[in-house]
Amino acid sequence: MPAVNHKPLDPENPDILYGSTSSLWDARHPIEWGIKRIAALGLQGIEPYAKQIENHRADPLALKEKFDEAGVTLIDVSNGAENQSTNFIDPDQIPQTIEDHVAFARDFLQPVGSTLFKCNMGVRPEAGTSDDELKRIADTLNEIGRQTIEMGVRLAPHPHIWGPIEREHEVRAMLDFTDPNYVWMTPDTGHLTLGGMDAVEIMDEYFPRIAEVHLKDTYAKYRNNTETPSKEQHWSEGSVYHNMGGGGVDFPALMKMLREKHYKGWVVFDMDGPREGDDGFDAIGGNLDLAVDDYLAHNVNYLRVILGVNLPPFE
Repeated sequence: MPAVNHKPLDPENPDILYGSTSSLWDARHPIEWGIKRIAALGLQGIEPYAKQIENHRADPLALKEKFDEAGVTLIDVSNGAENQSTNFIDPDQIPQTIEDHVAFARDFLQPVGSTLFKCNMGVRPEAGTSDDELKRIADTLNEIGRQTIEMGVRLAPHPHIWGPIEREHEVRAMLDFTDPNYVWMTPDTGHLTLGGMDAVEIMDEYFPRIAEVHLKDTYAKYRNNTETPSKEQHWSEGSVYHNMGGGGVDFPALMKMLREKHYKGWVVFDMDGPREGDDGFDAIGGNLDLAVDDYLAHNVNYLRVILGVNLPPFE
């Protein structure tokens, strides 16, 4: 099936495409709802989390047809599908991780025309990620990427707080130990900031390795931290994540860099679904469905008003 043709949205770089992951709505709505909503907002693509497409894994082309009919691109699907190994560290589990990821690229991503495969890398070791573990992660990524690139699918691991690739030295090790012909990355502005990095600086430095960009914000107090906020803090004291405009990430500087370097690819916002304790949540009476639309509206309008993306006003 041919790829969806999109009218350029970026005011300076027509090769930037804009979309969303399914994280914001997938606890409330099926992928069909997301396709319809994203199309109505004028965005160009969706990167579903694996749970959103589980019922469609046996017939990926039928799902792609739903996307095509709406004029929305199925960008790729994150790893973590049912019965898919995501352990990149344990030597006993790594062979299954490689087999499962290559199979998913072959059986789902390649048929729908995906050219990238965003993947998380499992749970962070309690003592942090050792040098030996970093090398095993890199070797695993190299082997998966070596096989998926033959299908036209770029493997794009995703540094993530509470995962094995969290802090700056780990991100650098992942990129320095992997073959750039086999392994790219999906940097997330929020996760990089929460991991103590300047997201714009490290993305600028490793620009040729970027396969896809995730937009996520956090609070300014987390900039330049020396210790990543804990999961317990995230769940007991309020989300460490924020919709765009939270003050943790310099999005205008990021877009300036991507435009000047003529980035070619997807820029998607990846926001968690609304929950009690979020900024503004109480003001809408705790209605989760309303909150989902409110969060979508906020981020679309931020793209349009602050970053100059040619999206229609939210309706």
